[in-house]
Amino acid sequence: MVTLTSMASEKVHDFIREHGVETEAGLRVAVLPGGCSGFQYGLNIEDSPESDDEVLDISGVKVFVDPFSAQYLDGVEIDYVSSMMGQGFTFRNPNASGGCGCGSSFTV
Repeated sequence: MVTLTSMASEKVHDFIREHGVETEAGLRVAVLPGGCSGFQYGLNIEDSPESDDEVLDISGVKVFVDPFSAQYLDGVEIDYVSSMMGQGFTFRNPNASGGCGCGSSFTV
């Protein structure tokens, strides 16, 4: 389903430690309607999963995915990049048929 690069995993671990609840906390990866191309990605640190979430363990990171988002996230790689232009999470989605210039929204 979803993969995290080693840099992305490291950053998520850092954010979870900053959040202060390490035992059940995880990264919610979501696909939301909106953005300039139709769908956009959402990332959030949450204390625990929802009852209908799929819970993945990726490199020691708990990843929470809701049923709606799961259908769009198969094969997606999440990375964390740092450059002179800024830093943040990026998504490589082999299922996307298009996207926007900022890289945060996509079409399928």
